[in-house]
Amino acid sequence: MDPTPPTAPRPPGAANLALLQDVEVRLSVEVGTTTLTIRDLLALSEGSVIELGRYASEMLDVLANGRLLAKGEVVTVGDRLGVRVLEVATPGERLRSL
Repeated sequence: MDPTPPTAPRPPGAANLALLQDVEVRLSVEVGTTTLTIRDLLALSEGSVIELGRYASEMLDVLANGRLLAKGEVVTVGDRLGVRVLEVATPGERLRSL
């Protein structure tokens, strides 16, 4: 009898995925967006408020290299800001962000 325990089968492509694990990805959080005319942009000054096209109660978009990855909320981590992931984007949502 062989004393070595059987190894779990590896999913297809697992070796290829292992090669990518050290690749850096730029993660960003989008609070909201808006469109301004150049006139309005040039009129901005200290204290100006720019209204964004998102409600305060909506979750923020978490982007990986500019593509939707998840949605979350702002949290504080000590004296820094962070984001708590509340929903991971479905494959369909990720495709729509391309």
